[in-house]
Amino acid sequence: MRKVLGFFAVLVIVTGFICLGVVSGGWAKDIKVGAVINLTGPASTWGQFHAKALKEYFRYVNEIKGGVGGNKVNLTIVDHGYRVPEAIKYVKRFCTQDKMDIITTWDAGSGIMSKPIFQKYKVPDINFSTYQGILKPPIDYAYLPFGAYDMDSYAVLEYIKAVHRGSQAPRVGLLTYNNAYGKSIHGASKKAAAKLGVNIVAIEQFPPKSLDLNTELLRLKQKKAEYIFMQCLPSAIIMALQSADRVKFDVPFLGTWTSTDPDFFRRGKGLIRNRMYMQFCGGLPADGTPGVKFMEEQWHRYKSVSKFDTSYWEGTIIGMIMERAFQRALEKFGTINSQTVNQALEAFRNEHFGGLLPDVTYTKTYHGASWKARIVKINEDQTFEPLTTFWAPGKEKVRILK
Repeated sequence: MRKVLGFFAVLVIVTGFICLGVVSGGWAKDIKVGAVINLTGPASTWGQFHAKALKEYFRYVNEIKGGVGGNKVNLTIVDHGYRVPEAIKYVKRFCTQDKMDIITTWDAGSGIMSKPIFQKYKVPDINFSTYQGILKPPIDYAYLPFGAYDMDSYAVLEYIKAVHRGSQAPRVGLLTYNNAYGKSIHGASKKAAAKLGVNIVAIEQFPPKSLDLNTELLRLKQKKAEYIFMQCLPSAIIMALQSADRVKFDVPFLGTWTSTDPDFFRRGKGLIRNRMYMQFCGGLPADGTPGVKFMEEQWHRYKSVSKFDTSYWEGTIIGMIMERAFQRALEKFGTINSQTVNQALEAFRNEHFGGLLPDVTYTKTYHGASWKARIVKINEDQTFEPLTTFWAPGKEKVRILK
């Protein structure tokens, strides 16, 4: 059914809920999606654009595609303010009272602490954070959309090793939050460094509420770090660049795919310069793939963004993975519910999404989606320049483009 009889309610806020719905007299049933996202806490710019992308993708599915087999996707977004107890409360509500067909959680802490709840009630969850700890056994119902932070760690250090000049091992300092998200690169970086012959000279940790990073950058300078590998959100990266200038520390800074958000480029003007890089396994405008072109059409259709943005990208791809699971559930089982959606996800084999992200595979024993990376340069004009081809860190040799 292509014609929708009704209209969309636009972001209605009721008792902390933000719901996207369609008033329709002809839908077969609702496919219920619950999203626990940070809309008002620290790093909420990320969450706000995640929410916009999810909302707009399912709006596209309902309005343009006629739903999934005539079934409307009904998205409910709640704000947990980056607070784990709030996330747990909403996940339990989604799994019991609201009986969602699938949910998504936002951060590493919320994903880990909510895991026993959605596993108990057998509701699949795709986590926006790609912290590898979420996939510690048992992995039932817990999914990542693409390679985890341990993959980022291998990719960044392999790239450093490949571009380093000189006979001595490259000296790398880690600069991270002191929480689960920040520490997610510690162990993997140590393992990768030992394998690659990279020297981790220091690990500097700091609280997310820090006001400057002068002391941490000075220590890294004193340790003679030649590269800084970061695991912190964009606002903290801006602080790191400011502090590096204050202590006259001119080295390359590399991060995971969470390094930028819509505010990063405005605040980073004059600071980013030619020293910022990150692992990003997604499609970029320069690639010109069908998936990227589709996302650009979404920009023009709904006008939430006008340039490529990694947070909008991630919200879009999680929506795409969910929709594909709904389609597969309907094809294989004739009905869409939490159990058939989970079975459909575990049947994914190299699911292709037009080059917007690496092909996705899930099995009963593997929920990591993919293990493909590439390094890109971050420019001040909010463009991203690929510096490598895609490769499997630890399994394939990195190929430098420039």
